[in-house]
Amino acid sequence: MNLSEITNGLNDKQCQSVTLNNEKNALILAGAGSGKTKVLIHRIAYLITQKDIHIDAILAVTFTNKAATEMCERLSKLLRHPITSMWTGTFHSLAHRLLRTHYEQAQLTYNFQILDAQDQFRIIKNLMKENNIDESKFPIKKVQQFINNQKNKGIHLHDIDSSYNYFIKKSLKVFELYEVHCKTNELIDFAELLIRSYELLKNNVNLLNHYKNRFKHILIDEFQDTNMIQYKWIKLLFSGNNKVFCVGDDDQSIYGWRGANIENITKLCTDFVPIKTIRLEQNYRSTNNILTASNALIAHNTSRMGKSLWTNAIDGELIDMYEAQTEIDEADYVVSSIQKLITNGVLPNDCAILYRLNTQSRIFEEVLIKYNIPYIIYGGLKFFERAEIKHALSYLRLIENSDDNLAFERVVNFPTRGIGNTTINKIRIFAQNNHVSLFQATIQVSSTLSTRTTNALNGFTNLIEKMKDDTKNLNLSEKIVNLLNMSGLMAHYSNDKTSNKKENLEELITAAKQYKQNNDMNEIIGFISLASIDSGGNTNTLTNQNVQLMTMHSAKGLEFPYVFLSGMEEGLSPYRQSKNKPHLIDEERRLCYVGMTRAMKKLSLSYTMKRFLHGHFLYADPSRFLNEIPDEYLNKIKVKFDITIKNYNNNNIFNQSITPKSDNQLHIGALVNHPKFGLGTVLNFEGQGDSSRIQIKFKQAGSIKWLISSYANLEFI
Repeated sequence: MNLSEITNGLNDKQCQSVTLNNEKNALILAGAGSGKTKVLIHRIAYLITQKDIHIDAILAVTFTNKAATEMCERLSKLLRHPITSMWTGTFHSLAHRLLRTHYEQAQLTYNFQILDAQDQFRIIKNLMKENNIDESKFPIKKVQQFINNQKNKGIHLHDIDSSYNYFIKKSLKVFELYEVHCKTNELIDFAELLIRSYELLKNNVNLLNHYKNRFKHILIDEFQDTNMIQYKWIKLLFSGNNKVFCVGDDDQSIYGWRGANIENITKLCTDFVPIKTIRLEQNYRSTNNILTASNALIAHNTSRMGKSLWTNAIDGELIDMYEAQTEIDEADYVVSSIQKLITNGVLPNDCAILYRLNTQSRIFEEVLIKYNIPYIIYGGLKFFERAEIKHALSYLRLIENSDDNLAFERVVNFPTRGIGNTTINKIRIFAQNNHVSLFQATIQVSSTLSTRTTNALNGFTNLIEKMKDDTKNLNLSEKIVNLLNMSGLMAHYSNDKTSNKKENLEELITAAKQYKQNNDMNEIIGFISLASIDSGGNTNTLTNQNVQLMTMHSAKGLEFPYVFLSGMEEGLSPYRQSKNKPHLIDEERRLCYVGMTRAMKKLSLSYTMKRFLHGHFLYADPSRFLNEIPDEYLNKIKVKFDITIKNYNNNNIFNQSITPKSDNQLHIGALVNHPKFGLGTVLNFEGQGDSSRIQIKFKQAGSIKWLISSYANLEFI
């Protein structure tokens, strides 16, 4: 393969990035839609074909396992031969591979299990309950977040100072109980994967030198989303003789709430020298108006590394900015706009409704149903997080290792076999007192219980032993087919005609058939670990039959011809928790920027004057971000038609219509003058005709009053 084939189709900056001198490290500041994935793939191809770098000497870190798979597929197509041995994957999957390969040096057993977020939550909940820690005062999710935040920073339990904070003191108690539980049950959570693999290398000089010498080139995608321990992990592997090639965009750093550290991308320039910074600023996605408006918005973040997107595309349409009276009005505007697009031949899948909070989706769903437009919530429960899949994998875990307590608890009575919580609790107590697994405790304690309970427990342990025996010579997919039938899971979910859980189990069989075994890992352990680690996106596939609904966070990495960015109000975007915190406002602005740059042809922004959210009416100002977009890129739209008002009193919902006499009269926020009460602001209005009422907050009287409009004698100012 010659150089011209590698660089074919690349612009000047992309070509410069791909063919960068081997003696330099690189930071590729890749703007939205600038072709960063293409650059990464062609860079690897360049190293292999032009610089004679063996594929085993390349380490490629991606943000999701799905991205890693796509990278290998596209690289295989480019090089015209399969890519099988390259170390590629997420930080977590690569850390897991290291720990499986060197488990003894990491002071682990080979059968250690990966703990996903759901199971971690369950364990913390049980530990808090057992130790009488009140979850109303110490919310489980907050305690879980505290534990993970410490680990993401590489901070050990014994290094945390709790003297100044009671919440931290109590959380540390849970942390300590949790660590003991994980060690006893051979469990490793996501954050622990990174810490253990980092310490494995740090504490074993020969092993560290082996990997430093092996990986001549380390390429990292989405570098702006790395956390502290991930940064330390890369820095540890960097020898000065090998080279790092980091691709990222500081303007798209939106995961600070889960530990991502935007400062990592700026520290590169001092920690990895010599380094070359190249900016990819040509956008291949959006129209010029969308890009220029997005540039103007993000320019208000002052601590940027600097970058301005441009395109050869047409100016395109102006960005619609719609002022809605309520969230119902907003949803009706958005969905009616989508209906017009579909009527004109646009595929539903080309339209995306983005929002800041998941709870905002409900009203859009209601209106989409009213308009009979099919939709899908993108970013929902991932495939391997679904209950039916976790049940199936728990049986698989038990036939591999019957001492897996987490798997035991999930399926000992599923499908139901008459083993109640009282019995399970007796087994737990026996296991704790005798330092044995729940499975072994079941065998030992069953004879001391009632005949009915003994038969049920023996039936379960015998089932696991028979599964183990019957499947020992089968391949992975055959084992799963066998256990689904023997356990009764397939029959159980086949009777459920209201869901697609049976189809999901069938998809699990397909996943097992497609699984490519890593040579240095047991097939079952490898597949189970993949299921636990996998962050490869959502179960939902993009089809041309559905309008896409998703949060702005979920939209990162995607693109749509028509994007409707909703809820552009203070308190939502930016979110209220960022108030008076400049670094959080900056991240909220980056999130808005990400949402805007998902649009290819047309972008619509909308906000409401009044919103019913979390059980309360909220009155908000338009988002500051709207004011940061120059007027010349906006087409401002105010309501000029009958609007729907929703009354939530006593949860009684009904619709009524109000028609303002003109654009500048009756609307929420309108300034009025009353003969007696003086100046005031319209907060709400309802009803129609002579019986319609208006709610006004008066400045002079200092009160809020409802007035009958036909008698109020109001002057609109």
